[in-house]
Amino acid sequence: MGPRDGISQLTELMRYEPVTPTPVGPPPVDPARRRRQRRRRTTIALIVTFAILASSGGYAAYALTAPIGTATLDAEAPYVDAPPLAPIALPVDGAYAVSIAGADDYLGATASGIWASGGGDGVRPIASISKLITALVVLDAKPLADASDPGPTLTFDRADHALYDKYYVLGATIAAMPTGSSMTLHDALEAMLIVSACNYAEAVSTWAYGSQSAFLRATKNWLAANGLTSTTIVEPTGIDPRNTSTPADLVALAKIAMANPAIAQIVGMTTLNVPSIPAALNTNDLLGVDGITGLKTGTLEESGSNLLFSSTLDVGTSQPLSIVGVILGGYTHDSVNGEVRALLRSIQAGFQTVTLGEAGQLIGTYSTPWGESADIVLGASTSLLIWSDTEIDVSFTATSLTTGSDGDTVGSVTWTAGPDTVTAPLVLDGTIEPPDAWWRLTHPFDLGE
Repeated sequence: MGPRDGISQLTELMRYEPVTPTPVGPPPVDPARRRRQRRRRTTIALIVTFAILASSGGYAAYALTAPIGTATLDAEAPYVDAPPLAPIALPVDGAYAVSIAGADDYLGATASGIWASGGGDGVRPIASISKLITALVVLDAKPLADASDPGPTLTFDRADHALYDKYYVLGATIAAMPTGSSMTLHDALEAMLIVSACNYAEAVSTWAYGSQSAFLRATKNWLAANGLTSTTIVEPTGIDPRNTSTPADLVALAKIAMANPAIAQIVGMTTLNVPSIPAALNTNDLLGVDGITGLKTGTLEESGSNLLFSSTLDVGTSQPLSIVGVILGGYTHDSVNGEVRALLRSIQAGFQTVTLGEAGQLIGTYSTPWGESADIVLGASTSLLIWSDTEIDVSFTATSLTTGSDGDTVGSVTWTAGPDTVTAPLVLDGTIEPPDAWWRLTHPFDLGE
């Protein structure tokens, strides 16, 4: 066999049996094997660490009794939007003023003075509201002990009876006053204020002071003594348009009148029911509506319709609001009534009970390093009475804890709006167990906190 034959045989061998090259470097490591090796090294390190600690003072005893860290709280106070601004239906016809007592903390310190006014504070005819002043001036000279005191007895003579004809001719409101008839002062004041009888206003004021000139001097002094310096009275009935006042003065007058027990009782009566006079309805037909308790109507054809009113308005506060107000120069009796009702209802609607939170509402979550967690929730439903768009402030406190049981009180939420504050408890919804022995033994760096 020659050299050519040997080369051919070598070529055949190389074609069918390739030679694998020898790899360079260390052989590859299986990933699963690498993880097993890492766990083994960690375990060995822990065993060594435990052994070292145990040999130096008893690691196990330390780990099983050492304090642990507190739970982390992720929580936020429940925010509540303020209600929208309350639209108040202020009168648009004539001049008006309103005072509200019992709500300074909600409406502001000036509310019990003049809370709202409009249409100017110039003098205007007050018509039969004059009779309220007449009654107060009469009681200044002839006081009644209380609302049930009938007072002295009046006997009407021929001159008194003539007043019936006088005011009949003038087209004024009148009530029967037969010659020789008699009635108590309380009953006479009822005739003057409930049905607005002009003949009774003049007869009673003359009886109290002896003459109209004496009565008018007393009235001037009474007005000055009570600070009603913008009020003028030239006769006792209001039929003369020169009997004038301002909205501010009349609000003050309303407060004086309602502070007098006899007057307050009489102006709140819906029906006149006294001897010798036919029963009749009060000219103030709003009594009993929207809390209205008085006071006096007054109308002159040339100057419009007036109403001096008082209301004990329930708005949800601890005590009802005491409201007095006046509208002077309204278009008609009915339009004035409508504006007063709309005003009172809008004030009432401006006080709203706002829900702040519901029982069970989620506030936050406690989480521990050893994997326990529990929610904190409101423990009670809570609401607050709020005026108009008063801002609602909220804050909360929560205790630090490491363990806890379902239902534990862990803090509180407090809301404040205007003068009122309410607080609801925060309770744990779930249980936070302490860490087990294995976690303690395997987390040396989480102990002692």
